[in-house]
Amino acid sequence: MPRTLIAILTLAACLLATRLPAAEPQLAHMVFFTLADDTPANREALVAACRQHLTGHEGTVYFSAGSLAEDLKREVNDLDFDVSLHLVFANRQAHDAYQTHPRHLKFIDQNKHLWSKVRVFDSYVAPAPQSAGTR
Repeated sequence: MPRTLIAILTLAACLLATRLPAAEPQLAHMVFFTLADDTPANREALVAACRQHLTGHEGTVYFSAGSLAEDLKREVNDLDFDVSLHLVFANRQAHDAYQTHPRHLKFIDQNKHLWSKVRVFDSYVAPAPQSAGTR
């Protein structure tokens, strides 16, 4: 292939890339539940309910749920919760669809009696590029 044609194709690819819309940021949705009655059984029940109702939603790129790490008590640790839920959505639209999805609403309806307080932290995030040493 002649150098001129390669240069033209490279320039065209660069121009096209600059006109493509930027990727939407992911949305991290972190939820911290304080239980009305903090027992191991209630913690397990809420974590199980999270797994049952809140996994597999379209646009979810990460899910986890679990209990407070009671053995970590540094002065910077916030210990004012019992169960945490961590979701990362591909974008805001996926998050918004999740919020009104019947499975999410059923989770709230069936489990709200377990908690006395819920704190939600939503933030836009971008995944860090993976280096060769972390793959």
